[in-house]
Amino acid sequence: MQCVRRFAELGRGDIELAGGKGANLGELTRAGLPVPPGFVLTTAAYHAFVAAGGLAEQILALARLPADASSSRYETAADRIRALFTTTEVPAELTTEIAEAYAGLGDVAVAVRSSATAEDLEGASFAGQQDTFLNVGGDALVGAVRDCWASLWTARAMAYRARQGIDPASVALAVVVQEMVDADAAGVLFTANPTTGRRDEAVVAAGWGLGESVVGGLTNTDDLVVHHGDGRVLSRTTAVKSAMTVNAPRGTEQRSVPEPLRTRPVLDDAAAARLTALGTRIEALYGSPQDIEWARAGDRFFILQARPITALPAPTGPTPTDWTVPDPTAFYARASIVEQLPDPLTPLFADLIDGSVTRSLQALFSELLGREVLRSGDVGLPTINGYAYYRYGRGAMGRMLWNSPRAFELLVHSGERGAQGRWRNSAHPRYVAAVDRWRAAVPAELSAERLLAGVDELLDAGTEYYTAVQTIIPIAATSEVVFSSCYDRVVRRAGDPPAQAFLLGFDSLPIRAEKSLYELAGWTRGHPELTAALLSTPSTDVVARLRDGLPPSDTDIPTWQEWRSRFQRHLDRYGHTVYNLDFANAVPADDPAPLIETLRFYLRGEGADPTQRQAASAARREQATRDVLGRLDPVRRAVFGRLLRWAQGIAPVREDALGDIGLAWPQVRRLLLELGQRLVDAGVCDRPEDVFWLRRDEVLGPHRDRTADVAERQARWRGQRQATPPQLLPQRGWYRAFERMMPAVSHEQTGPVLRGIGASTGQVTAPARVLGGPADFGRMRSGDVLVASITTPAWTPLFAMASGVVTDIGGPLSHSSIVAREYGIPAVLGTGVATRQIPDGAQITVDGDAGTVLLSGAAEPEAGAAAPDGARRTRAAATAAAALGVAAVVWRRRGARG
Repeated sequence: MQCVRRFAELGRGDIELAGGKGANLGELTRAGLPVPPGFVLTTAAYHAFVAAGGLAEQILALARLPADASSSRYETAADRIRALFTTTEVPAELTTEIAEAYAGLGDVAVAVRSSATAEDLEGASFAGQQDTFLNVGGDALVGAVRDCWASLWTARAMAYRARQGIDPASVALAVVVQEMVDADAAGVLFTANPTTGRRDEAVVAAGWGLGESVVGGLTNTDDLVVHHGDGRVLSRTTAVKSAMTVNAPRGTEQRSVPEPLRTRPVLDDAAAARLTALGTRIEALYGSPQDIEWARAGDRFFILQARPITALPAPTGPTPTDWTVPDPTAFYARASIVEQLPDPLTPLFADLIDGSVTRSLQALFSELLGREVLRSGDVGLPTINGYAYYRYGRGAMGRMLWNSPRAFELLVHSGERGAQGRWRNSAHPRYVAAVDRWRAAVPAELSAERLLAGVDELLDAGTEYYTAVQTIIPIAATSEVVFSSCYDRVVRRAGDPPAQAFLLGFDSLPIRAEKSLYELAGWTRGHPELTAALLSTPSTDVVARLRDGLPPSDTDIPTWQEWRSRFQRHLDRYGHTVYNLDFANAVPADDPAPLIETLRFYLRGEGADPTQRQAASAARREQATRDVLGRLDPVRRAVFGRLLRWAQGIAPVREDALGDIGLAWPQVRRLLLELGQRLVDAGVCDRPEDVFWLRRDEVLGPHRDRTADVAERQARWRGQRQATPPQLLPQRGWYRAFERMMPAVSHEQTGPVLRGIGASTGQVTAPARVLGGPADFGRMRSGDVLVASITTPAWTPLFAMASGVVTDIGGPLSHSSIVAREYGIPAVLGTGVATRQIPDGAQITVDGDAGTVLLSGAAEPEAGAAAPDGARRTRAAATAAAALGVAAVVWRRRGARG
């Protein structure tokens, strides 16, 4: 029986024979790297042992547990399997082979390590799942090998494999026997930065003694970041090291670190550079970043094992801290359209949106006021650290505020020049016409210049439309504030519903989209095979089948084609809603996978029927209206009724208008992705989507390889995304008077209680689900609190699952608050930092009345603690309405009934 292979006889292709660790040590040895000598007892030895003892069927009967089995069931199975191993003798022929191989090493202490066939691989490392035995002598070697075999079936190893979907019958264990290094220092080397993902940085953790204390987390470590290119130590943290693992007469033991070594650096800069150079060689050997265990004896470094880093994040640049503005005399604010741009902008979008927004604002003020209120250079949409800001030049804000009452007077008018008339009869039809013109175009037949011109035209149409929408929002906001103030002050009695109850139950585009999806789920449930297929098939696979037309297994073609047609009709009507205005983000029409996740929610029978929910809200609204009108005197009845009709008439319009902002986005993305494919063909970038990371002038040429530029910009963007952009810049002077009107807290919050704006009443305690965008929608579970930077109409399907909502950006009159009220769930908006401060999965308490979010384990905020800030924000909203106070007079004089 040939069951032993020396390291030099093995390579990376021998995983089935030597396991991941053994194959890697063989590859490293053959490459000339400093690996302590040793051998591998192959998987053939394991199979021979199991066969000799007749253990195979008994092991599988115990090990085949479901992935969600309790830990106690796994522990029981592991104990029984270990008992099988310890009571089974190792065959004599195997014992002889082990003894002969050990004799070839000399009379040395060895480390006995597991090497499973499903470990140290690209997809799953299985680090720490099986056992290691250190400082083993020849007389104890066979017993250590047998215990190592048994550790293939520890509770944690079995549970880990079950979660990975690995069949217990497919695994086996080789055993590495390796000469022990009597190390004075040891640790771990990552050849890429596991925190930032940067590939040009290595990270070293180092401690005194053997590596067991470092790998097992039993001591603090010195941590160094080293540059790959020149070995420079970029940063160093020297810990107080209290414990170390050392050799004992048998095995190892923990000891205290001698006092002189506790604060002494384990590695100086030169040693760190030498170690990193070894890591660079190993990374080059494997062609991917590596997680390496190392040891040092005297001046020599040894490599004990290497495996791929399996969870390396994408490279991330530094988080910006300097918010200096280009023009210190200007006013920079993150409001209005910027509320739908929560992330740093991609380069192409930043280049195109600035001029487009500037043109649309100048056109609006010229149309409304017939004069040049905004002068050349007064306004723009530049980026600071990647984030979009409205910039108002010196004097521009004063001129806009001075003219705002006149503009408001025009917008509140019920005629064609009023906000609703301009949107319904002018802005929306023009936008639809522009989109229709380009929908008929064939991108492949257009030149690059024409494609980009089409993007400019559609983007201008979109920003012009958004500007028209922005004229509706202040009217809607004012109507709600004025109505609520009147109701609370002169109408409401104890036991009456809140003012918002009179504004619920109306139809709007997001609600119609939800009804459409719910109705599709109802039709689908009438076809059990299709329902089962959609529930069991990954959403990405469903999307692929939507495109190629092939039905899932066990689904007949006519049923599938009918479902596909119905789903496409939904996308044709609602697939343009945006998650984020930056066109680098796919809309549902491009990637409907997030909608599939919501559809599954309904298919499982979860969530209320939106039609019934809306009807119930409408019934409560009408009953409350009858109750109030029935008890009021004629004067108050007239005022209440007039204000109620105003608020109810415009509230649904706001959501309809917002829902169509992305009407051009599918066409814009179609044109840009055609450009992107041409750039791929020209060798400029790797993927069509990389076009979003180029500058405008780079798209048209002259062309050269831009892959490095794209990677660098993406890394910088990821670093910028970790920042919390100030709401106002500069952060000084009279500009701070506007802080309370901004859609988010203007300072960085820390601690267990986050404060924001209570936008929908109620209180709930539930797990937080922090979602960065539609790619995360599949992680949302019924009853979670939805935590996001913002929510737009495209996020509405998640509200059916959510028990509460928390956002970085938003206020009491934003989309998030309106939809949260429709669903009757609490909402705290505008915290500024929720997505960065709340850990995903953490238990939180959302108090929509106090405007606070309490993290699990924190003390409850004192009663009324949030009131001052909440009161200030309420006053700010009322002051904003009062600043436009001419509206009430105008409204009466013109007899508006909107």
